[in-house]
Amino acid sequence: MEKGQNFNHPKKGSRIEVEPIRKEKDIKAIIQFLSGNPRDHLLFVMGINNGIRAGDLLNIKVGDVRYLKAGQVHQITESKTKKKNVVVINKSVRKALDNYLSQGEHKEDGHYLFQSRKGENFPLSVQSVHGLIKSWTQAINLKGNYGTHTLRKTWGYQQRVRYGVGFDVIAKRYNHSDPKTTMTYLGIEDKEVHNILMNEIG
Repeated sequence: MEKGQNFNHPKKGSRIEVEPIRKEKDIKAIIQFLSGNPRDHLLFVMGINNGIRAGDLLNIKVGDVRYLKAGQVHQITESKTKKKNVVVINKSVRKALDNYLSQGEHKEDGHYLFQSRKGENFPLSVQSVHGLIKSWTQAINLKGNYGTHTLRKTWGYQQRVRYGVGFDVIAKRYNHSDPKTTMTYLGIEDKEVHNILMNEIG
């Protein structure tokens, strides 16, 4: 590979959909890689546990989630669709949130949860998150095309494959009006279709 070349970046002129992170070991590897960076660790954990758009994650302020217990939700209005939705604080998110907030500085209720280097009144940009996700997947040598939507797609893929959650429930969570959009999010590969054709009926 040439110096400076990014192996998980699509070739110029091509349009490749970003992928979900399919294997649990790869999710754990990224979590381990981010263990020394509480902000990025929380961003990853909250992203893959909620399935909302990165822009909506970045709009969250500290006071929106600081006092929520595991199982409680924060109501949001999606910036793209203007539809109502929720951010759920499960045990993994609460643990990552506690770790992040324990750092102290720039953690007042009115500050953005995911701050950029510009300061507490400036959230990370979606473009910055895109670059972060590419760097995380590269760091664990995960080949493929990954970016901002990877967190959202990983949530749906893991819910379907690991937990057997139905398509209709996932589509509702995504607030998709077109089922085709949900289908592209779920990362269904040809080999998976082939595998189910080996199921014997009758």
